[in-house]
Amino acid sequence: MFEIDPAFLATSEPLAELTLCHVRLQADARWPWLVLIPRIGGLREIEDLAAAQRALLMEELVRAGAAARAAGLALGRPVEKLNVGALGNVTPQLHVHVVGRRLDDPAWPGPVWGVGQAIPYAPAAWAGALAAARAALG
Repeated sequence: MFEIDPAFLATSEPLAELTLCHVRLQADARWPWLVLIPRIGGLREIEDLAAAQRALLMEELVRAGAAARAAGLALGRPVEKLNVGALGNVTPQLHVHVVGRRLDDPAWPGPVWGVGQAIPYAPAAWAGALAAARAALG
């Protein structure tokens, strides 16, 4: 049975339901950052998905990249590079991060994980980022 790990609920907001994945926007104003969580219980690794599901995950990752770019534009910080990662070292439930990066972001050129503390969005910026990302996801 599919359940979202509580760690995601505390740090992100639901964004969309795609064919395979539940998509969330991280509540960290430093980056337009989406998390895709396949809605299949018990998954830990991409290899746990069937071949057709892996192909669908790739398509949904591309859509999430467009959504991260749209959120970046809404925030006035266009995305220059997308980072995609499926780490799972802290939260083992299979999930994939899609993070919009810029040369002037606080972690550039390193990874975003473990860099400082999350910065909350201002309410208007949060609403704009959510709306732009949802529109891009269709």
